[in-house]
Amino acid sequence: MARATIIGSGPNGLASAVSLARAGYEVRVLEASDTIGGGVRTIESTLPGFRHDVCSAVHPAALASPFFQAFGLAERIDWIRPDISYAHPLDDGRAAIAWRDIDRTANALGADRDAWLARVRPLSRHIDGVVDFTGHQIPRIPHEPITAARYALRMLDQGTPLAARAFRTEEAAALLTGVLAHANTPLPSLAGAAAGLLLAALGHAQGWMYPRGGAQRIADALVADLEAHGGTVETNAHVTDLRTLDWGDPRQGDLLILNTSPRLALTHPDVPAGYARAITAYRYGPAAAKVDFALDGPVPWANADVAQSPTVHVGGTRAQVWASENAVAQGRVSDRPYVLTVQPSIFDDTRAPEGKAVLWTYIHVPLGSDLDATELITQQVERFAPGFRDRILAHHAVPASSREAVNPAEIGGDVLGGAFDMLQALRRPTLSPAPWRTPMRGVYLASAATPPGPGVNGMAGWLAARTALSDAGLPHELDDLFG
Repeated sequence: MARATIIGSGPNGLASAVSLARAGYEVRVLEASDTIGGGVRTIESTLPGFRHDVCSAVHPAALASPFFQAFGLAERIDWIRPDISYAHPLDDGRAAIAWRDIDRTANALGADRDAWLARVRPLSRHIDGVVDFTGHQIPRIPHEPITAARYALRMLDQGTPLAARAFRTEEAAALLTGVLAHANTPLPSLAGAAAGLLLAALGHAQGWMYPRGGAQRIADALVADLEAHGGTVETNAHVTDLRTLDWGDPRQGDLLILNTSPRLALTHPDVPAGYARAITAYRYGPAAAKVDFALDGPVPWANADVAQSPTVHVGGTRAQVWASENAVAQGRVSDRPYVLTVQPSIFDDTRAPEGKAVLWTYIHVPLGSDLDATELITQQVERFAPGFRDRILAHHAVPASSREAVNPAEIGGDVLGGAFDMLQALRRPTLSPAPWRTPMRGVYLASAATPPGPGVNGMAGWLAARTALSDAGLPHELDDLFG
């Protein structure tokens, strides 16, 4: 039986592992940490009984992913689907709310009702076409060309200076800008628009869901399936040099799948000089400084609807969010940063002791920054939730410079697996019709540094496995593996 060794147990590594195990490979996953999951782990980082997600917390794209649909993730774990996908507080107790119901959202935006519907409704109604276009490799021939064209036009509308004239109200402008800022890139930008429009469309098509019990449940479900098909996972197995790793014989069909930074491929003894240059030239972008809070009760948001939204974009007006993100691109951090926050315990009583709460937060910072973001984040949340500081029982800060120790794939604290811009959407990490395949026989890349890029969707892992199976002349489509 041919062997497959997967380095890294993040969602993409486990997606590869599950696919290859189902295809008949003897699969072994090597994980550097003492727990499985990579970016989908849940741990007690502050106080006993307070369970915090290590990286991702809410997963808008997970159940829209073709891989996870074939895998049946919706049925394998308990998902929480709130009525509100995300919220954006403003000063004076105002807020913009993205309800799953797009009409309710638009009606609350007053003068921008029609503008919101025009930009988002065609995408949310044809979400499968948007996911098809964005969830593989760019460029590619889309299955729904009209949907792809609409998406491209809205990218131009929101990714260029035209965005400043798209909305008349502060609420609508801030609501969409908060989603676009997930891309951790200068704003306005085409890359930010590409990521944000997909997320906004998902917010109305199916909602922003998250697993009861934490992100760890995703990894647990994948590992359970892997083990059911004969695969194994080894923790505390930190691989830093492929020359010392016994992963088998590629001439006998053995495979090595890297759910890591592409830099690990540079340690392969047969890496060609041209490929090494391309991987060395691959750029990492701004990073994330994360803070987990254990709270003596829910966040006291000034706006009651914000208190019912698991995801809250804290940053003020569109101009203020733009200024924050552009400061990071210039190598500094705003004193009023954009803060991505998640309050999972408002609907998940497994995450904190009764009456208590957890808050997941991070801000964008320059690559490798050693900034402890606790005070900046506290001030920004307090701005929209007076009394927040008094509810803090404990906190745990992870500067960008420390994130690589938590997850070796996060070079310099870049949680997106590489700078997210339009150039690297085409060249991720190399310009190739199959960027998951390396020039080294039997070696494949399966991380956010390959298409379709960041996000908990398992697609990069499955596409790497699919490429490997195709190269081996084996059945390799989702229906072949999960049908």
